[in-house]
Amino acid sequence: MIRTVLWDLDGTLLDFKASESAAIKKCFEIFGFGECTDEMVARYSAVNMRHWEMLERGERTRDEILCGRFEEFLTSCGLDGSAAEAFNLEYEERLTDTVRFLPGAKETVEALRGRVRQCVVTNGNRLVQYPKLRRSGLDRLIDGVFVSEEVGAEKPTRAFFDRVFAALGDADPTAYLIVGDSLTSDMRGGVNAGIRTCWYNPRRERNAAGLPLDYEIDALERVIGIIGKES
Repeated sequence: MIRTVLWDLDGTLLDFKASESAAIKKCFEIFGFGECTDEMVARYSAVNMRHWEMLERGERTRDEILCGRFEEFLTSCGLDGSAAEAFNLEYEERLTDTVRFLPGAKETVEALRGRVRQCVVTNGNRLVQYPKLRRSGLDRLIDGVFVSEEVGAEKPTRAFFDRVFAALGDADPTAYLIVGDSLTSDMRGGVNAGIRTCWYNPRRERNAAGLPLDYEIDALERVIGIIGKES
């Protein structure tokens, strides 16, 4: 029986794309880099994803990817890559300016409140994630937050989930369901940990990783039915 839902935050409960776009465009304005087009935002998004995947595979440290993504991106735009560190600091601060729920996210968390324990599990920067949780009001709806840099391991490693289980005092993998949009982080992490997996896939993309998943949904409200079925 599922007793705990582990929610990914960015791209699952909160609209990371909106935050990302607004933050990048504001930083271009602050640094005097001219207009940041939607095409440039898309280019950055692809660079950013590759760097986070390197972190997930243990190929880079967190500090390396945070600055490395902007050094690569700015250079690709013909801009000064040496501004990457300062740009990253400003960007992460601006990420908290735009905080929006994805469709059905708040309603689903509210509907499950009191029925199961709900926790956020994220690889994001703690200095960004906690303000987003407060501004969205999620901090008042969930029962716990696990940020990888505080846990001491990253999703999708088994170590991350083992430490979450230990902190929650429940080592039974059948008691957990992870819901997330990332195959490489959330779903692979759930498979590694031996817990039920629910891939939030609103664009109905192909499971390119070939992972064995328990559930695949295109609307977050469907998690309510999954909990009802598994209870």
